[in-house]
Parts: sequence; C-alpha cells; structure tokens
Amino acid sequence: MKKCIIVDDVALNIVLAQKMLTSLKLDMSKAVNGQQACDMIRNGYEPDVMILDLMMPIMDGFQVLEEIRSGKCGNKDLPIIILSALNREEDVNRAMSLGANDFVTKPIIMNRLITAVKNVLGEQES
Repeated sequence: MKKCIIVDDVALNIVLAQKMLTSLKLDMSKAVNGQQACDMIRNGYEPDVMILDLMMPIMDGFQVLEEIRSGKCGNKDLPIIILSALNREEDVNRAMSLGANDFVTKPIIMNRLITAVKNVLGEQES
C-alpha cells in the first residue's frame, strides 16, 4: 500500500483531503507543520507522496520543499503536491521552481486532487 503524508496546520483540511483520497486506498499520515513532517521522515517514515500546504507555522511549505529537494529531509525525489490557498502566479512559480511536482489550489476540487496524486504515483512506478 502506498503511503501518503498530508502536511497542513488546519485539521479540517487534512480530514477533507483524506476523505477525498479514500478511493485511492493510501496509507495516510498527517503532520501539522513542516517541522513535524521532516521529523517523521528523518525518523524513518518513508511516504510515497506528500501533500503539502504552504502557509504553516514553524516551517512553511516552501522551507519543506527546500529541505527535501536538498536531501536534508528524506528522499529528495519524493513526489510533492502543493495544496494551498496561495494561488498568485509568483507563489505557484516559486513552489514549482523549488521542486513541487504539482500545485492544487484551495478550495479543493476532489477530482483535481485525485488526478494529481494518481499522476505522481504513476510517474514514480514507471
């Protein structure tokens, strides 16, 4: 079973994303900020995909992207989908330039999120 970690400081957003992705039969974990997510990964948790909010306390999503892509936090090739209300062009461009695999805006459209997760997991398997 593929493992997915959802990183968001708003509990409702985590619950919504988990419910939307139920059909994919993923083993779901959660973290309430980027630091907690990186700590989990450094302590041996190996997700197959990360769904990452950008606006969080302690360590934001941009910092998590930098940590992972630089190899300081687990697999630097981990597929990362940004799920954020930040949807200005410069925010999307910054996240993509830091190595995000996809960017889904809030409010969440279920089919868009499912498609993004299927796409990155498919890329990883091939």
